Amino acid sequence: MSYAVTKSSPVLVKPAASTPTETIPLSSIDRTAAVRVSVDFISVFSHGEQPAKRIKEAFAKALVPYYPVAGRIAEPTFGVPVVDCTGEGIWYVEATANCSLEDVNYLERPLMIPKEEMLPRPPAGVKLEDQILMAQITEFTCGGFAVGICFSHLVFDGQGAAQFLKAVGDMARGLPEPTVKPVWSREAIPDPPKVPFSGPPPSFTAFNFVTSVIEISLDSINRNKDKFTTETTQRCSTFDVITAMIFKSRAKAIKLANTAEVRLGFAASTRHLLHGVLPTVEGYYGNCVYPVGITKTSEEINSASLVEVISFIKDAKDALSTKFVDWMNGGSDTHYNVPLDYGTVTVSDWSRVGFNEVDYGFGEPKYVFTLNDDVNIVGSVIYLKPPTPKQGIRLMLRCVEEEHSAEFCDELLKF
Repeated sequence: MSYAVTKSSPVLVKPAASTPTETIPLSSIDRTAAVRVSVDFISVFSHGEQPAKRIKEAFAKALVPYYPVAGRIAEPTFGVPVVDCTGEGIWYVEATANCSLEDVNYLERPLMIPKEEMLPRPPAGVKLEDQILMAQITEFTCGGFAVGICFSHLVFDGQGAAQFLKAVGDMARGLPEPTVKPVWSREAIPDPPKVPFSGPPPSFTAFNFVTSVIEISLDSINRNKDKFTTETTQRCSTFDVITAMIFKSRAKAIKLANTAEVRLGFAASTRHLLHGVLPTVEGYYGNCVYPVGITKTSEEINSASLVEVISFIKDAKDALSTKFVDWMNGGSDTHYNVPLDYGTVTVSDWSRVGFNEVDYGFGEPKYVFTLNDDVNIVGSVIYLKPPTPKQGIRLMLRCVEEEHSAEFCDELLKF
């Protein structure tokens, strides 16, 4: 049997009450961190009663306090995007699938329904890059449903987008207002002078990355945390352990020359460093990230123990405060000049940003996953919560080519 999704035409969901009409700035971090990148993800819910209608009404209510989300991205001055608060609303798609979630393995990989059928897109002729957020609710014959979201990384980071969707959930559950009051305040973030770019422009190579999904057990994570504490008398996080596993396993699998560079990059949260900069950090839903990078030789990572690699990651994170404050004061180069070659891998932790805690009135999602199958210029790994009731971390790997994939996965599972 072929499984298919029937979509309605996209409609605009406008704020449920009048909202200000104004043009408001984005922060220097928004403009530095994101360019005009759209992020797609899907949340799977086991059951719901008329979810499309209920969530649509909730979006309209949430868009009143979060009125910038109902606007559009504009660029009246080249290179300086802003948000036009037009009140146009978000594009919203209602859809039905001709199958149950069980029929399609609860949207586990490999997807049995093309991702394009699960994700919202604006009507023809409407620019995707101008939209701030779009939603699609796909209902399945079993009573379960999936929420496909596309949001602009120019306006939100992951935690900010989750904050907005939690507000939609608050409205869907009948709360009179969002639990967290939204804060814009993008102009409060310093806008340091840009350091002139030096060196050759970055070069891009399209790699033939393969996508794999594996799970790291909670036992493995806790065992390696305990080992780190025993050897160093310090504590480390789940992120530190998982990231060290990836960095070390990948270096061994790809077998670069001993003197070749291997690099790790990730965007670290800076919310804790913005107290005193923002009027209030709670409720702020803009980008609060700063790039962190580690460069070592292949031999250094291959010969280091996992505990030593965890220490490299902790040291890089510890240096973040100084570098970020220096950047806000205009004192350091904000360009993240990591070569986009096969030696580089980037990681992104989606397990703790909040998407798994969004409740539209039917409980939290069974599973949340992002879709990054078309990124081929730099290796990437995304950390997800596995489907309930499993524990641990699910890794969506897209960072090695076929010839290195089996060994990479095998090395990861040895820890």
